Amino acid sequence: MTNSSQPERLLTRTQLGWRDPVEAFAPLKDTPFALLLNGGSGRWSYICAHPMRTLHVKAADGPGDLDVARAAMAGLVFARPDESPPFCGGWAGLFSYEYGRALLPKLGAGAERGAWPDIALGLYNELIAFDHDTQRAEHFFWNWDDDAEPRLLGLLDELKPDTAPQHPLASAVTARLPRADYETRLSRTVDYVHAGDCFQSNISQRFDFELNTSARPFDLTHRLATSSRAPFSAYFRLPGLALASNSPERFLQITVQPDGALKAITQPIKGTRPRGQTEAEDRALADELLSSEKDLAENLMIVDLMRNDLSRISTPGSVRVPKLQALETYANVHHLVSTIEATLAPGRDAFDVIKAAFPGGSVTGAPKIRAMQIIEELEDEARGPYCGSLAWISPDGAMDSSILIRTVAFEEVEDGGWRGHFRSGGGIVADSVPAEEYIETLDKARAIRAALEQE
Repeated sequence: MTNSSQPERLLTRTQLGWRDPVEAFAPLKDTPFALLLNGGSGRWSYICAHPMRTLHVKAADGPGDLDVARAAMAGLVFARPDESPPFCGGWAGLFSYEYGRALLPKLGAGAERGAWPDIALGLYNELIAFDHDTQRAEHFFWNWDDDAEPRLLGLLDELKPDTAPQHPLASAVTARLPRADYETRLSRTVDYVHAGDCFQSNISQRFDFELNTSARPFDLTHRLATSSRAPFSAYFRLPGLALASNSPERFLQITVQPDGALKAITQPIKGTRPRGQTEAEDRALADELLSSEKDLAENLMIVDLMRNDLSRISTPGSVRVPKLQALETYANVHHLVSTIEATLAPGRDAFDVIKAAFPGGSVTGAPKIRAMQIIEELEDEARGPYCGSLAWISPDGAMDSSILIRTVAFEEVEDGGWRGHFRSGGGIVADSVPAEEYIETLDKARAIRAALEQE
């Protein structure tokens, strides 16, 4: 191992031997505020733990908590080191879907929130970054707190194999609503669209289960990493709660340009088909998606919504769409993905972008406020992490974040066991067919169900 440090030992960097990040994280799986970001853009993974400060907000009453987070980071001495990964220290954690109510006060209080907080962030002065391209791992430790000592340096050296049980993690996964009831709610959404209330609203259904006695939430992350690792896979542990995400979707990314400007990128997903059983069938399903007027229109609506959100905090004329309705293929599905980018106006930062665009339009619909009101009426309960975001934000303004779809929320029960749930949905538009939309939710849920139920 080699050490390098900045002047006055503000930053200590330590090269580590390569380990798979999921296996490396296993000793931290029950540590509060331990966070595994497994995949990112496909190159980088991160292990964060033992934050120097946390921000845990049960029910936010406005955007002020973002100002608290900004102020806490503004006092940190930070200069991005040479040849560093995108994230090497700063805030990271969860914004639940309900946090949108604090940013969009016309929505009101909404359904009772349940166990999940609106915000759960850690300010991490220590992490391990994994470069999948070079098969190298590096430990970063910032001396932002005189009393802090590095605690992750030996994590990879003391690695012990941690394998998921070789039996089903859950005995049964059940939909909360009968199919007929869910399709009725989708029909009501179509009626709202025809009545002019909205162009699109994203309506989901919920699936519940209990883990078997010997299973734990991290076992699901372990299995998903093997069977269908997604670009924004993640695991986040909070007291009495755990989150396992297998999301393919980026919410917002911010990069620092050579001239110091901040460039924002969002990549909404709208339009889905399952993978085929044969190469010919797979190609036919992809072609069907690319030629579907409904799916193309659905994607375009969200592109317009996100362009509008970003334009509120960007330099005039800088919002552009370099990729529109591009096909992306994952282990279980094909998706249509668009890319919107903009240059932030001077004085604007990542926290302003969250204020302007959260929650993501791809998981609300358009127009956003009316679509969210319809979601509240027809889903009739808080979403919690689902359709919220996991994010990291660096002191220099860089950020990346996911949309929490394909995500399981776990709650610990009194006997030490765990129960969990996840949601699967889609954008409902004027020509949506409820029976077809129902099948699409099953396609999207397939990887999680398989990982929970497989022998």
